Amino acid sequence: MTSPTAPTLPDGLVVVVKRECETCRMVAPLLADLGATVYTQDDPTFPTGCRSLHDSDLAISWHHDIETVPTLIRVVGGREVERTVGWLRDEWVRITGIAGLGADLPPFRPGCGSLSVDPDRVDALRALHDGGTLRSRHIELADLDDEMEAMFDRGYTDGLPVVPPTPERVLRMLQGTNRHPHDIVAIVPPDLVEVTVEKVAVNAVMAGCTPEYLPWVIAALESVCTDEFNIHGVLATTMPVGPVIVCNGPGTKAIGMNSEGNALGQGNRANLTIGRAVQLIIRNVGGGRPGEVDRATHGNPGKISFCFAEREHDSPFTSLAVSRGFDATANVVTVFAGEGPRCIVDQKVRSAPELANVFAACLRTLHNPKLVIAFDAILVVGPEHARVCADAGWDRERLLAELHARLQIPGSELVWGAGGIADGVPLHLSDVTLPKFRPDGILLVHAGGGAGLFSAMIGGWANGAMGSQPVSREVSP
Repeated sequence: MTSPTAPTLPDGLVVVVKRECETCRMVAPLLADLGATVYTQDDPTFPTGCRSLHDSDLAISWHHDIETVPTLIRVVGGREVERTVGWLRDEWVRITGIAGLGADLPPFRPGCGSLSVDPDRVDALRALHDGGTLRSRHIELADLDDEMEAMFDRGYTDGLPVVPPTPERVLRMLQGTNRHPHDIVAIVPPDLVEVTVEKVAVNAVMAGCTPEYLPWVIAALESVCTDEFNIHGVLATTMPVGPVIVCNGPGTKAIGMNSEGNALGQGNRANLTIGRAVQLIIRNVGGGRPGEVDRATHGNPGKISFCFAEREHDSPFTSLAVSRGFDATANVVTVFAGEGPRCIVDQKVRSAPELANVFAACLRTLHNPKLVIAFDAILVVGPEHARVCADAGWDRERLLAELHARLQIPGSELVWGAGGIADGVPLHLSDVTLPKFRPDGILLVHAGGGAGLFSAMIGGWANGAMGSQPVSREVSP
């Protein structure tokens, strides 16, 4: 599609060529007879025998989407009405109206790639012919300035080096979404600043994302910047929590996310940079910086990035996204205000009831074994533990029901002072039974490597209207 800022093509026939293309050299002797306007991409003296214009900055080729040379175009009233690429004699005869054109040439020969789509040039051309897409403030650095150190000095990083967001890189990143660069994605707390798709792309570049990751970053950011998730509260709490991003759907495989060995750790670009981009936006756009609004007593390494995919292909459970009302074919992010993961180990378990016992015993210790109902958790079931459930015919609903049944706790064990622990619930609740979690307070996810009878739990922040609710959103292109 021709850009609205494209240089206008003259009426009549237009041909775009380059000397290094063999097919262009083959048709060059015909061009003088066409009365065409010829644009040459490389050698301004090519072709001989006709007047050619040098497309030195490739503006004509870029704005008129020339992907192959030679390209023959017919223009009427300043508008392109038809084109053909390469050499196809019948098409050239039809468009030019010249019978017998190129009769001594082969009937067909493919063209060559246009210089305007050369991978070594395309980023620079996109920036050169941007036409005002980017509105972000451009910071000029001196020739001797170190880009990395300059961004550290300006407070743009999370403590690790970031990728310099040059116009070329940002414009390339924007190719990953159909959304307009100036669309507002969200209002980002704590400073309640509007963030555009362009600003998301800037921080996605800094985080090390590829363009394919950008829709996932956008969906995750839209999810955390909601009243339900309450990112302002998540930042301001002294607890060590931050956004945990769980990704579902076929798109996780398409972009190379890790749901298997070390899924919650390092080593996978998509996992780490998607989560990191969200955190950088909260910091750089929203103002959520440690020591300022971010008041965490300890924090956790996941506040740099905590993002992973669910292992769906061999799971005995419906996925987290399906359990939250989405179609199994949808790409979905779920954000959860969580701390770092804690390992759950049981190497001898061989039955589902035994596994439920150990899960419940570990989940009861979350934050404090005497604190109930106030906190949610993600239970990340590893494949070997999941196989125990599968062998017993336990699906998601059955495992969760068994866990909740085991996490009904006598009030006498929870009241202040019981067990020599000062914290707990008020004394008047000593005769009632209380659940460790609210009914939907355990989010079950299947992930991890195939070796090892391990699972993990991720503790949450305060739940409900005064805290944070998990939020799920479909990823849109």
